[in-house]
Amino acid sequence: MLLQVNNIDVSYDEFQVIWNVSISIDKGEMVALLGPNGSGKSTILNSISNLIQPKNGEVLFNNEKIHLSPTYMRTKIGISHVLERRRVFPFLTVKQNLTVYGKLYSVKDLNYKIEDLSQKLRLENFLNRITGELSSGQKNRVSLAKALINDPSVLLLDEPTSSLDPETGDYVRSFLENYKKEKKISVLLASHNMREVERLCDSVLMMKDGTIIDQGTPKNLINKHGRDNLEEVFLKLTRNSNELW
Repeated sequence: MLLQVNNIDVSYDEFQVIWNVSISIDKGEMVALLGPNGSGKSTILNSISNLIQPKNGEVLFNNEKIHLSPTYMRTKIGISHVLERRRVFPFLTVKQNLTVYGKLYSVKDLNYKIEDLSQKLRLENFLNRITGELSSGQKNRVSLAKALINDPSVLLLDEPTSSLDPETGDYVRSFLENYKKEKKISVLLASHNMREVERLCDSVLMMKDGTIIDQGTPKNLINKHGRDNLEEVFLKLTRNSNELW
């Protein structure tokens, strides 16, 4: 397995938020992390990206512990989630941001790389605009370009198509489909868009209250729970009798 999360527990002060979670992602595989708000999805992404240290367990990339080689691992794992989006410099232009991170990772042919990603992610019209002045959807695409600037082996995505209009969202999903096939990249995707997950992902990990409560391919989960689609499976597994969903 390219990426392994082995039995991690994560706590904030004395409050435990992740309980004995294990995840395995092979090369070229896209895995979805689903669950209601507060279920621990972003915490897991932060643990893999070494922004949070698990209390117990370990995270491995190519059988090497991520926390032992954080600088090297940052060149192998592309990250586009909430905490990472804040690391884009709001006072720089989009092109300047991509240039900074490209130089940080010693990307060869950086100008070509920026031009290529700008075209593929439709950034050309605001490439020279101040990043902090962009819409949420535009910032999402900038964050995705930043995550891909160094051709990572693993991509961590947190709601990559949120705030996008339907046409642009569909375009980005098509881009991710093609990019995964072309680069054989592994992806862990946290999303609330069930149609997106059914379309893109090879397997699904369903979370609730900081632990994984079910997993399988989208089709297998739909059949297993006797539902018509993944959204109905999500509601069955995560809804409590006293909650409105």
